[in-house]
Amino acid sequence: MSSSFKELPVISAGPMTHRPSSQDPIIGIDLGTTNSLVAIVKNNTPIVLPSREGRNLIPSIVHYGADNNIEVGFSAKKRRSTDPKNTIYSAKRLLGRGAADMLDSGIEFPYDLDLSSPQNVQIVIGEKKITAIEVSAEILREIKLAAETALGRPVEDAVITVPAYFNDSQRQATRAAGRLAGLNVLRILNEPTAASLAYGLHEKKNGLVAVYDLGGGTFDVSILKLRDGLFEVLSTAGDTQLGGDDIDIAIARHLGLEADSGKALIIAENLKIALTTQKSATFEGYALSREQLETIVVPILEKTRTAVEQSLIDAKIDRTELTDVVLVGGPTRMPVVQQFAAQLFGRQPNCNLNPDEVVALGAAVQADILAGNNRDFLLLDVVPLSLGIETMGGTMNKLIPRNTRIPAMAKEQFTTYAEGQTKVAINVYQGERDLVTFNRKLGQFVLAGIPPLPAGLARVEVTFLVDADGILSVSAKELYSEVEQSIEVRPSYGLTDEQVEQMLAAYLDNKDEDLSVAKLVEARNDARTVLTATEKALPKVADLLDKNERINIETLTANLRGVIEKEDLTAIKNAHKALSDGTRHLAELLIQATLDKNFKNKNVDGFLKKG
Repeated sequence: MSSSFKELPVISAGPMTHRPSSQDPIIGIDLGTTNSLVAIVKNNTPIVLPSREGRNLIPSIVHYGADNNIEVGFSAKKRRSTDPKNTIYSAKRLLGRGAADMLDSGIEFPYDLDLSSPQNVQIVIGEKKITAIEVSAEILREIKLAAETALGRPVEDAVITVPAYFNDSQRQATRAAGRLAGLNVLRILNEPTAASLAYGLHEKKNGLVAVYDLGGGTFDVSILKLRDGLFEVLSTAGDTQLGGDDIDIAIARHLGLEADSGKALIIAENLKIALTTQKSATFEGYALSREQLETIVVPILEKTRTAVEQSLIDAKIDRTELTDVVLVGGPTRMPVVQQFAAQLFGRQPNCNLNPDEVVALGAAVQADILAGNNRDFLLLDVVPLSLGIETMGGTMNKLIPRNTRIPAMAKEQFTTYAEGQTKVAINVYQGERDLVTFNRKLGQFVLAGIPPLPAGLARVEVTFLVDADGILSVSAKELYSEVEQSIEVRPSYGLTDEQVEQMLAAYLDNKDEDLSVAKLVEARNDARTVLTATEKALPKVADLLDKNERINIETLTANLRGVIEKEDLTAIKNAHKALSDGTRHLAELLIQATLDKNFKNKNVDGFLKKG
């Protein structure tokens, strides 16, 4: 369509999001590339809830084992080296992306991807194929369960964070993953905005703040104005294919290792973490110095410079006007990243907040706002990328420019270009290039039933509406005939609403069975731990046990080993408990023997009393 009778877009506020009652627990979730966290506001203070293992971080890793056994988190992380093909990590880098995107990115994974369809990337697990949405849903289910365990009550409502530079497809994929996990996603919140909420609550400052967010797989930079509880995003920029994963890959290559090897990336990750506090490190025979690491990392960090400079230009400020610089994401713990950020912004960054937790804490604050418990803050976020439609000649007509405040609405009139034209195709795109070929196609629909008027006489009004989550709806209306068509733009890859509903129904139908399998796996793992410990300890103190006690332990060990592979959860737990109870004296003897060895010729009781 040509853009005759073109009018300036009309920008106005969109509809408000429904807020549940304050009695409903609403959790804030940081669905990270490397690790995920869940938080809630308690007594007016945001806190991170522990995982079911008692840790704050939940590794964003899923292992698909035999018999449909699925492990999430730390247990799955252990499988990266032993079963890399079925251990899925960094799924966030695949969310809402087509095969063409992955081919262009050059990112390598130890597991297999099906890139046969340019619009639909899938992960190959044995004989089946799954999407990043399904992997993310497994992580979100574990997060939901962790929150319910910590709070002692069911949880349904959530705020989930995404990189500010996530496009519409990626945001919709995140929302779909939440639905599939059984969560009612009340808000999709940009990660830098979430971080600024936590910062504002912690620091209680007004001014201009830059949030430099370098995560496991994504990079964002946002410039915000903080003023008496008002959080206004002035600009945002970034790269959804740049993060700590790329540093791990670069380290692995520096060491001469295959970058798509699960073991190689584990070595790289451990060296990187160790060098955060050490000048040199060795892991599994591979050595690296902090100086070498800096040489590897700086070229990757240089890729963030353009986005930072663009964000300052878009915000119409100079870096000298910044009040503070906040670092977000695990990689920002590295001294080289902190030094680079200081050079980039011309000031020392704020390191008072935990970079791993700050996004989850901010999400919890937003959840508290939606619950109606906190009215002190107001968020004004922006569209990360321009939105528009294709017009004659394959050009991009932008209705909503990037960094437009959301919620937002834009209207623009177009006309037909052919004689007697009765329908038009509305092709919706996202991006900054003038030609749609270089931008991302979000969706298409046809407006039919237009009166067969001479070319240029029909008046087609196209309306774009971006909600508070940054998700787009588009409608088109022929003004003479009042023929109208509208869609909530859906990406052509990922999962359809119907597929999500089917998967969710299947999950709910098999929830009890799946939970039983998970409990069985957990019981077996616990049983194996006590078996290994007993078998190692028994020879060390066997001479200190009487014959009957030794025979009893050997019998209990054999009993547990005999039931551990059976499908009887009760039997495994009972045998586990019996062995644990039966080895208490053995454990005491082992502790005493260890103390005697370490404090030879000393009275242990006297030593402990003095200590």
